[in-house]
Amino acid sequence: MYSRPVDPDDQSRTRVEQKPNSSRPSFDPTRAYNELPLLPPGTDLESRAVLKACIEARAAVAELKQAGRLLPNQAVLINTIPLLEARASSAIENVVTTTDELFRYAQPDREQLADPATKEALRYRTALRDGFEALQKKPLATGTAVDVCRTLLGVSLDVRRVPGTALMHATTGQIVYTPPETEELLRDLLANWERFLHEAQDVDPLIRMAVAHYQFEAIHPFTDGNGRTGRILNLLFLVDQKLLELPVLYLSRAINQRRSDYYRLLLAVTTHDAWEEWILFMLRAVAETAHWTTARIRAIRTLMGETAEHVRKEAYGVYSRELVELVFVQPYCRIRDVVEAGIAQRQTAAVYLRKLCDVGVLEESKVGREKLFINPRLMRLLTLEQPGDLSFPGRP
Repeated sequence: MYSRPVDPDDQSRTRVEQKPNSSRPSFDPTRAYNELPLLPPGTDLESRAVLKACIEARAAVAELKQAGRLLPNQAVLINTIPLLEARASSAIENVVTTTDELFRYAQPDREQLADPATKEALRYRTALRDGFEALQKKPLATGTAVDVCRTLLGVSLDVRRVPGTALMHATTGQIVYTPPETEELLRDLLANWERFLHEAQDVDPLIRMAVAHYQFEAIHPFTDGNGRTGRILNLLFLVDQKLLELPVLYLSRAINQRRSDYYRLLLAVTTHDAWEEWILFMLRAVAETAHWTTARIRAIRTLMGETAEHVRKEAYGVYSRELVELVFVQPYCRIRDVVEAGIAQRQTAAVYLRKLCDVGVLEESKVGREKLFINPRLMRLLTLEQPGDLSFPGRP
């Protein structure tokens, strides 16, 4: 695992001319890796093992895409899965918060009340959302990466211009990688990265994503936030390539569970040209995560149906499809959310939410002066590997 960048002595060296298929040069972790080979790599990216894993991953992603279409309100996905992705991706960089904190402060007018780690993870969600919206206007590019990193860190930044960035082993403090230096070189490498993403049409998009993710991390174009930026770009690329309609693949879950392998295999590409092992790792992470996310989406759909049936039976006077959907779109719901959704005026909205508490759909929690109405079954479904029995009392 690597720590955040530190400032070693400047030991950069001039980049040599190279062709896209050039072999990987010798590597010294303490010197700027200005000889980082261009894409595509000078190796066979589609070995038999890779192609087999790619077929499995493509099938899993296609299943996920279809599952998302079956939800009656896809805002449920946009408001939940990206928050889980934000927590896991931030945890990879040792930014630790809880799912409860993220959902509690997820709405814009509450975000400023959160602790620093939660604010940082919430910015991940915002960067993913903004990047997704930007794809509707222009394809994924270097500018997208800059905008994503700016939002993530909450500062105005650009591609690195000064030397001195290095990655260190978090335990030993030993320098394990010094990325390329000079803004001109970094922009050249990013331009090559961008062309590979969009022009290497003979390479499957999932394999391209894995290769490009390594390259982006190796370029390390920013002083901070590169890992989280790169993981957001992974999801945006899958949307850009139309493998997904929404950026709801919970990919950081698998990476976080195998964090040491993630960093080890990234470095192994640099030191030993170990592309197959890296690509296989990413393809398996995609497949595993797609299956997990698909299962959760189906469970959410079932829970929404059971919740609607329970409310119709036990609280018919307050039932509406819009109200049931709202407590899934906003698992930490407020009275004002009901009002802003046009479901009821404030006094009636409070009655509705309390009635949902009475019949066991919601749980009321007071935070400061504000009351939150939490959907506990949805939160268990999202956060626990084995959420247990989610049925309502009286149901078989």
